[in-house]
Amino acid sequence: MYITSRIGSEPIQIGMVLGSGLGDLADELGDSITISYKDIPHFPVSTVFGHKGRLVAGTLEGKRVLCMQGRFHYYEGYGFDQVVFPIQVMHALGIKELLVTNAAGGVNTAFKSGDLMLITDHIRLVADNPMRGPNIEELGERFFDMSNAYDKALNEIARTKARELGMALQEGVYMFFAGPSFETPAEIRAARILGADAVGMSTVPEAIAASHMHMRVLGISCITNMAAGILAQKLTHTEVMETGERVKESFTALVRAITREWPV
Repeated sequence: MYITSRIGSEPIQIGMVLGSGLGDLADELGDSITISYKDIPHFPVSTVFGHKGRLVAGTLEGKRVLCMQGRFHYYEGYGFDQVVFPIQVMHALGIKELLVTNAAGGVNTAFKSGDLMLITDHIRLVADNPMRGPNIEELGERFFDMSNAYDKALNEIARTKARELGMALQEGVYMFFAGPSFETPAEIRAARILGADAVGMSTVPEAIAASHMHMRVLGISCITNMAAGILAQKLTHTEVMETGERVKESFTALVRAITREWPV
């Protein structure tokens, strides 16, 4: 495999998908090796501003990790099979643990911009599914359980580390929208009725693919803005990036603390 030829065969313990606001964490890895997505056979290329578009392997808090600096989204024109391909590659590299992060819009009116939210479950009403089509038995069974998509033991570690750091960590359900348009106020009201606490355009396909392969998943959202209709303001990607930058230090500190205690 091309990636192994670049990073070596030493086992990688945790895969990380670094969303908006957390991408710079990969620059802090020790003994790092960087591979541009465009150089990896069959890999898509990230087109979103703020996503560097590369894999970085190295050490973080005593663990060997593989970070995605930027992910792939359905709204970029990629099929769900392409969106989750990197997660399947991680699995092929022997990775069984996955951290997924994202920027999200707050639906729960008790939230505020800059909060971090532990993902406890998700809602997907988009008709397509990344596991639609022929099943690859080597990866997982045709029909698979999603009742523990976000690992409860890992969630408890996240709660503990947030308390130790003196950080307020929200918890809730993340609802997936296809994008790239932000949701309408009516869609946000519907999401709240359905039980969503945050909305976004990523993460859920990755979590589904990981569950298919029996990987343990921990998901954390950065609430970069309150969703449409909650505050009287226009939603922009600039706000998403600015808030991600503002909370980068605390988000990074939490991820580092979790990584230190992650059982592998």
